[in-house]
Amino acid sequence: MSIRVTIVGGGIVGASIARVLSRYENLKVHIIEKMSDVGWGVSKANTALIHGGYDDDPQKYPLRASLCVKGNRLWQKWVKDLEIPHVWSGALIIALQNEDIKHLSTLLERGIRNGVPEMRLVEKEELQALQPGIASEATGALYVPTVGQIASPRATVAIIENAVKNGVKIHLETEVQGIKVSDGEVKGIQTPRGFMESDVVINAAGLYADEISRMVGLDYFTLRPRKGEYLIYRHGIPGPTRVLFPTPTPKSKGIIVTTEVGGHLMIGPNAQDMERDEKDNLATTEEGLKEVLQGARKLWPGIPDRGVIRTFAGLRPEPPNGDFIIRAEEVWGFINVAGIRSPGLTSAPAIGYFVRDILRRDLGLKLVPKRRWYPRRRDITRIAAIPDAQRDRKIRARSEYGQVICRCNHITKGEILDAVERMKYINVKTPSIDSVKFRTGATSGECQGSFCMVRIAMLLAQEYGVPLWNVTLKGPGSELGIGDINSLRREKK
Repeated sequence: MSIRVTIVGGGIVGASIARVLSRYENLKVHIIEKMSDVGWGVSKANTALIHGGYDDDPQKYPLRASLCVKGNRLWQKWVKDLEIPHVWSGALIIALQNEDIKHLSTLLERGIRNGVPEMRLVEKEELQALQPGIASEATGALYVPTVGQIASPRATVAIIENAVKNGVKIHLETEVQGIKVSDGEVKGIQTPRGFMESDVVINAAGLYADEISRMVGLDYFTLRPRKGEYLIYRHGIPGPTRVLFPTPTPKSKGIIVTTEVGGHLMIGPNAQDMERDEKDNLATTEEGLKEVLQGARKLWPGIPDRGVIRTFAGLRPEPPNGDFIIRAEEVWGFINVAGIRSPGLTSAPAIGYFVRDILRRDLGLKLVPKRRWYPRRRDITRIAAIPDAQRDRKIRARSEYGQVICRCNHITKGEILDAVERMKYINVKTPSIDSVKFRTGATSGECQGSFCMVRIAMLLAQEYGVPLWNVTLKGPGSELGIGDINSLRREKK
């Protein structure tokens, strides 16, 4: 007998749960996502770090402490199997004052207790050798070699593509309107597209997980958004080869300096607690960006005044007591996966297995492994990154691979068309520039789409069979056509 499982939320956590559950023959897994593509909520805007697991106190935050370390180990395999862009650069947690050294010793002891390997304290001379260009005021650091960084929007896409390959169904632009409960059991989910019968509902709705939980009468937690702001610099501005952290505070891991996977210097985030009704507030502020810049320069003084190509903000859901909320609830078949703040990205694969164990242990479900499950997924070929001979063969086979669309990042028409094909594969209904961006990197270079955006829009219009002005930037409500677009079609008299 098949068990119908519906996951609410198509971010990195929901995607990871779906991939793990796709391994079982008797589970029919569906994902409901209200946005027009996957990974566009909390998963989209963050530092994209795979944390080491030294920071979370196992007595205060047992789930964070355990799942972060397990997630770090799983990512080392997942990035290879799914061809997710990544780098294992290691991290340095910097002491800028003598009293910070004592706190770093505490972090070292905590990391050892959590099972983090290879950590060690380094003194000033070795620190300067490990990371030339670091602030001269730095007196020492905790070195954590297992810290890495991934392309987080691409990671969500990669996991979803693999989950779909293994039978998971995706329902985009589908918002949860209500959850039916009868005799203490989940029966299904009401959406604008109709009622979806479900035996199990897994609530991985990010910032809105508290509101989904209330739909089944569970109102024991409230999530508050915490905003972090970032700056990204153009190629050529030198950044560190390691991820640089300040000594953390109880509120935040601090303002980080890193060279992200695409090769850009990136700094941030700060931490601003927002009101409950500001879950969509992604605005950056002059004061916040100044705070980020000042904090980053304490670690990396060479950050220039100019060269910023983009600023952005991300939101993370802060649970009441700081720890993740992952549990089977008293309503049978309803599982909360809520309050997944940092290190949620790192923990996501481990959360997938944790939820699987809840199905077995707490719901008493017997899961039947598939005889054939596909662990791998191929990424879109980056034409500029492959050897010349291989590139020539690709272009001879398909001439579009020789036509550059995004000049900054050297993305070709063939890669854009590959992205569109993959968008359709997971049932993306609305053609969006951001859908292409998060699959290829196009529009994320120095000109931020000034050259390539209109060309991408024309390709999307052609491939989706819609007028150019109906192509969107980031889904419904962000259409490129504004005003009296019919005037563009009138013949001149």
